[in-house]
Amino acid sequence: MLLNYTAPVFRMKKVAFLILFFSLVVAPGYSQNEKLKAVVLYSFTRYVLWPESATTGDFEIKILGNSGLEEELKIMAQSKKVGNRNIRVTRVNGAGDIGSCHILVIPVSQSARLEEMLVALGDRPVLVVTEEPGLGAKGSDINFVDRDGRLAFELNQASVNKRKLKVSTELTRLAILI
Repeated sequence: MLLNYTAPVFRMKKVAFLILFFSLVVAPGYSQNEKLKAVVLYSFTRYVLWPESATTGDFEIKILGNSGLEEELKIMAQSKKVGNRNIRVTRVNGAGDIGSCHILVIPVSQSARLEEMLVALGDRPVLVVTEEPGLGAKGSDINFVDRDGRLAFELNQASVNKRKLKVSTELTRLAILI
């Protein structure tokens, strides 16, 4: 029974360690920052629970427009899975291209389109991830931010709840709550 209580703590420490490790060890720079975001984004898949209706087929990550994160996620998808599901990373150009997915990444270059994407998604169980200060408060579920030179993330619990996603307490403890 002790294992049941220590496993979540161990997982939380593992995620915190990954974030800290990459924040300290990875040299500053665009591609290194994208690698770190890809690792952290992948770890989110372990701490977010999608409704039963979204648990079949490939695990779909869609990226709006151009982003260095796309290539990093594609590299990761070659060797990683979400549970027993393959990861498929696809670029989309607009709301009409989103279709069905589990995570929608809106890079900083597309930040002005957040509201358009939120309207298109409605309350579908899609984790919306952004990269610009202030977007967590505007409806993004998870928003990457720089905090004292380190990568951090905001979590908008109300938005996540609206999408019928469940976020583990381990992830909630690591987040900047909105």
